[in-house]
Amino acid sequence: GGAGAAAGTGTVTGDVTPTQYGAVQVRLTVNAGKITGAEAVQAPAGGLSDQKTRLAVPKLNQEAVAAQSADIDTVSGATYTSEGYKKSLQSALDKVEPAASGSGAPGSGAGGPARARTVTGKAAQTQYGPVQVRITVSAGKITGAQAVQAPAGGLSDQKTRLAVPKLNQEAVAAGSADIDAVSGATYTSTGYRQSLQSALDQAGG
Repeated sequence: GGAGAAAGTGTVTGDVTPTQYGAVQVRLTVNAGKITGAEAVQAPAGGLSDQKTRLAVPKLNQEAVAAQSADIDTVSGATYTSEGYKKSLQSALDKVEPAASGSGAPGSGAGGPARARTVTGKAAQTQYGPVQVRITVSAGKITGAQAVQAPAGGLSDQKTRLAVPKLNQEAVAAGSADIDAVSGATYTSTGYRQSLQSALDQAGG
């Protein structure tokens, strides 16, 4: 025996794509060859870029999951970020192994796969700004997590970039809001856990 895990399941990180305003890097959560979650682990920050990133990235994440490809619309007013996102997304997709095709397999006709759905938690207020978490849930398990809002501006940018990818990973690994605070980003971590818990409550977890 000893068969490996199903092809095309797990997280895949795309290449870092430089843009005029900073690097963009996309991480996908994939389940049986399907994109169930997308997040930008790097995106332009500082000054006007913060605003554009906050506007564009949640839309691009949603579009990537909806389209199941890198053929997504550019977000108006954030062309460079969108183009960088699409390139990194495509490189992540290139790394995903397609799930084994079921055509011609014996015993086909099993029920369809569990539907993945996204649930957005309530925004949790912190001393440095709101944190809001969106999770992707499939068959009662968290398959993806992302912060659709997080503190930005000044030192908060650095802390958010440091903390959020770790918190996203921890949420998926733990399958609950019982995750460790990221050192140096206590307020963001606490807000993240509160919003994550409210998303889990809505998901019926």
